[in-house]
Amino acid sequence: MATSIDYFVTSVSPWTYLGHDAARAVAARHGATLVPRPVNLGQMFGVSGQVALGERPAVRQRYRFIELQRYAEMRGKKMNFKPKHFPTNPALADHTICAIAADGGDPFDYMGRVFAAVWAEEQDIADEATLKPLLTASGFDAEAVIARAKTDEVAAIRQKNTEDAIAADATGVPSFVLNGEPFWGQDRLDELDHALASGRGPYGPL
Repeated sequence: MATSIDYFVTSVSPWTYLGHDAARAVAARHGATLVPRPVNLGQMFGVSGQVALGERPAVRQRYRFIELQRYAEMRGKKMNFKPKHFPTNPALADHTICAIAADGGDPFDYMGRVFAAVWAEEQDIADEATLKPLLTASGFDAEAVIARAKTDEVAAIRQKNTEDAIAADATGVPSFVLNGEPFWGQDRLDELDHALASGRGPYGPL
């Protein structure tokens, strides 16, 4: 049985965008399965003590831009560091990912398109008109997925994902949970890679 890694994300996160391809590569290298689980990041922040970007001290906001530039260059990703449609509401985009996964589809190509829409293509992922061609390009019935994404059932999936992320101490996105051990951030992929390669048991709070 393939090793399963919970992959907690939200569609509007620059760090999720920057780490998405690298995360897929790490999982593939070890024959592991990434399980995409979109979350409500604001709800997670309420537990972790983090605050929204605009509420952070200026020094942290400046440093964020330095880190974004570093990782965009390292990952070879095109990036608009101050995109036209950020912040925006990621709920519908997150729900489309939940809907695809819940119905047994593979959302990973579509996820990459959604993340790039925000951070490389100046599109608003809160708008159905943005998401529909991305769904079509990834081989999905756009109208059907959007309709499914608007159901209470799919909203409940995202809520459950959020609760599970909080329970696992995954305090931000992207987070990867392997055997109950959280790895928070695309800059922790080397650590996840090592854990998979070594086969060690999970670490937990002391």
